[in-house]
Amino acid sequence: MIATTTRPAAAAAPPGHPLLQNLLARPVAAVMGVLNVTPDSFSDGGRFLAPDEALAQAAKLIADGADIIDIGAESTRPYGSQPVSAAEEIARLRPVLADVVALGTPVSIDSMKAEVVAFAFEQGVAIANDVWGLQRDPQMAGVIAERGAPVIVMHNRDAVDPALDILKDIAEFFARSLEIAAKAGIPQSHIVLDPGIGFGKTPEQSLATLARLDELSVFGLPLLVGASRKRFISTVSPSEPRQRLGGSIAAHLLSAQRGAKIIRAHDVAETVQALRVAQAIEDRR
Repeated sequence: MIATTTRPAAAAAPPGHPLLQNLLARPVAAVMGVLNVTPDSFSDGGRFLAPDEALAQAAKLIADGADIIDIGAESTRPYGSQPVSAAEEIARLRPVLADVVALGTPVSIDSMKAEVVAFAFEQGVAIANDVWGLQRDPQMAGVIAERGAPVIVMHNRDAVDPALDILKDIAEFFARSLEIAAKAGIPQSHIVLDPGIGFGKTPEQSLATLARLDELSVFGLPLLVGASRKRFISTVSPSEPRQRLGGSIAAHLLSAQRGAKIIRAHDVAETVQALRVAQAIEDRR
């Protein structure tokens, strides 16, 4: 179990961000649809790099029931990704980002670079999604605070350590991130925590994180889980990324039962249906 001493000192909570309040007030977990405008995504391998294909996919995700579109222009897969510059990320985003925002569904920017997040905010993006939890780019927290935007703080590690108590490591990471956020002026009510399934973790640690997800409720903040198509699924049932729908849905349904309020998924229609049916069954108990 996570020691309660890892919880940051409670402060008077300001009103929550209106966008988060709306998403989190629903009886069923919100679904964040993944849109990669990269040539090397582990799950779709550049299918949506062209602006017209990306815009069409965003529209499809929305039609399928996505509550948020999460757009990224650098592959952040936890193995084998190639870093790109902020200029390259922005060049990939520029032809499509404003058009995706114009579709009317809230958009989050999946980037670890403050310069990219600032550009995305200028295009109307509503949420920052930082896979390094405000701990990689020292300018990130300030950019988000200045905008007054919600932020998804994800746990990550430079290297896997199979000997770790991974939930303890996640909690300590989040405590550091929340301290950075507080110093920058980001209200806790603007923060969503993501345990980073597959990032800096062995498959066994990813499974343990999902199994013990409810321990992270100690922070009193909403949780996001993105287990979609992740490699840990293939260690239970051998499969390629696009063959992992069943495992993804299983992980996401259990995550929602354990307190996740946002689910990040590639297969939006199937995920929305699974979450709604599970909730309908629960409602009849």
